[in-house]
Amino acid sequence: MSPEAHQVREASGLVHLTARELAARIRTRELSAREVVQAHLDRIDQVNGPVNAVVTCVAERALDEARTADEAAAHGAPLGPLHGLPVAHKDTHDTRGVRTTYGTPLLADNVPDRDELIVERIRAAGAITIGKTNVPEFAAGSHTVNPVFGATRNPYDLSRSAGGSSGGAAAALACGMHPLADGSDMGGSLRNPASFCNVVGLRPSPGRVPSWPDTTPWSTMAVQGPMARTVADAALLLSVVAGPDPRSPIALETPGSAFGGPLERDLRGLRIAWSPDLGGAVPVDREVRDVLAPAVTVFSALGCAVEEACPELSGADEVFRTFRAWQFHLALGALLETSADRMKPSLVRNVRQGGTLTGIDLERATVLHGELFHRVREFFERYDVLVLPTSQVVPFPVELEYPGDVDGVPMADYLDWMRSAYLVSATGSPALSVPAGFTPGGLPVGLQIVGPHRGDLRVLQIGHAFEQATRHGERRPGVPR
Repeated sequence: MSPEAHQVREASGLVHLTARELAARIRTRELSAREVVQAHLDRIDQVNGPVNAVVTCVAERALDEARTADEAAAHGAPLGPLHGLPVAHKDTHDTRGVRTTYGTPLLADNVPDRDELIVERIRAAGAITIGKTNVPEFAAGSHTVNPVFGATRNPYDLSRSAGGSSGGAAAALACGMHPLADGSDMGGSLRNPASFCNVVGLRPSPGRVPSWPDTTPWSTMAVQGPMARTVADAALLLSVVAGPDPRSPIALETPGSAFGGPLERDLRGLRIAWSPDLGGAVPVDREVRDVLAPAVTVFSALGCAVEEACPELSGADEVFRTFRAWQFHLALGALLETSADRMKPSLVRNVRQGGTLTGIDLERATVLHGELFHRVREFFERYDVLVLPTSQVVPFPVELEYPGDVDGVPMADYLDWMRSAYLVSATGSPALSVPAGFTPGGLPVGLQIVGPHRGDLRVLQIGHAFEQATRHGERRPGVPR
């Protein structure tokens, strides 16, 4: 093998290492930040074309930052936990000096002059920005396609969706374009793409990862959080982005460092509630059920007591849809007067729906929300976690806006097929999607692990144990053609 070919092979291997291993090797100077960043930029050049996950790449800036990072290490400067690691930020997260489009023609040339809080924290921890990841328009819906950049395709099958709204982040992680990714989740946007792309996505408890700037700072429905290829790497990123901040009125006081340690935990005696369809509340495709069925045996073998059960979720659908429509109108209502014809129709309908809400509608949703919280709180007094499908379907054809039916049940709109995720959002519980296997056709399926309010560490520990027992997340896609 020629020296050049050997270098290419070695660089290619770097993109499959975990974020924790890369960070450790950079810290000991076994690897330089420049080597790591260049390897990931090369990977983007190699595989991003057909996948379309990283939609803006700032290679020159990234290499300049990597040189600065190496100089800091050489001079013995204190190094952050993400020192030298390349990260591409979700294209709805404002990033200073980098084009941030929100997937809409209305902001196609938008270049923010400051980082929003999650980006600010990731960069302060030493990470290097290499670009932005694709999203649906204004992050609306769980299929990543927009009129600015087009669709992100699933790297396990390019004819299929990568999910959304953090679909670009999930697909890029699966392909090795970067080792960590930030995302956001209102109705499943960190979890559904993780399930579709065989990676890990955590919807944290509201306030765990504070948001700023935020037009609805008291709201608990939309959160930001980490994505990675392993649960431990997701916890590493959470340790950086979590923690109090005076700019967020709901920020939790627990420091992020609480999530940075080992995740090993003895699961013997834990009480697992398994619900393949939330007690009949959601239809689930047979392929998904078949892939997830062995999970019960896995948890039993780990010493858990598993029984079929789920919380009573009446009102959760109304709570989610009401507050979602209200927030969409608050954020985007002014655009309807001038730009409705330049926005996707399903988004326009949601925004208009929010404009028709009355005070009585919001009162009712608020009461239902409180009742739901307490029923779920009491449920988690009897069980340690709830386990269920992340998504009700396997990755669907990329040409569709959403699946027309699930297990033969017609879907009324582009939200219906996401109910296994968005009903959980309404509860305020942390929820982790972890790789759980593949269909006979090679499509990934994720398992959703839901914990009590503020039980983020618990779901990470249990997800880590499941991951280590099954190793499904180690199956990576081939090079897309």
